[in-house]
Amino acid sequence: SVYLSYICTLFMTTFESLGIEAGLLQSLETIGFVTPTPIQEQAIPVLLQGTKDFVGLAQTGTGKTAAFGLPLLQLINKEQRTPQALVICPTRELCLQITTDLERFAQKGRLSITAVYGGTSITQQVRDLKRGTHIVVATPGRLIDLIERKAIHLEDINYVVLDEADEMLNMGFKEDIEFILKETINRHSMWLFSATMPPEIRSVSKR
Repeated sequence: SVYLSYICTLFMTTFESLGIEAGLLQSLETIGFVTPTPIQEQAIPVLLQGTKDFVGLAQTGTGKTAAFGLPLLQLINKEQRTPQALVICPTRELCLQITTDLERFAQKGRLSITAVYGGTSITQQVRDLKRGTHIVVATPGRLIDLIERKAIHLEDINYVVLDEADEMLNMGFKEDIEFILKETINRHSMWLFSATMPPEIRSVSKR
């Protein structure tokens, strides 16, 4: 059994073998992330290429934030302090959770992550954006408010993530999402994560 355990260890997938860089590996070790989950194992190598659109089916709690978050953190140009990645999610609670997770992953890096969501002061969020940021995590309604106020510009956005896309469509955000995507005209790729694949999600993914 010791020999079998040794063989299993040799062939065990690690975040390093998926292509995650040293600084992020140190952060993952600090917070106790050792073995990638299935969605992380399948998504990370593809997303690290930075040029492919991606659809991932994953339930909440399967580690999808790390599946898209680690590639984002690695692909970002740290010297360019303008929004380069946009994560859109349906609720304030998820927006804050994603932001917290990304900050934990990036603790040894020089990255700024800004959350923008409704139900709180838009003035403070405008100030945060003016200071410069690399990644914006947003709910659709508040993001559109900021776009219309010209408080955020998305021409430098390279990567767009739609998290819990099925839930956003269920909540009536389809037109908002399409409006936002039209503003990200220079994006390299879009990554869509959803727990289910209803016809509406299939239609969005095809477009």
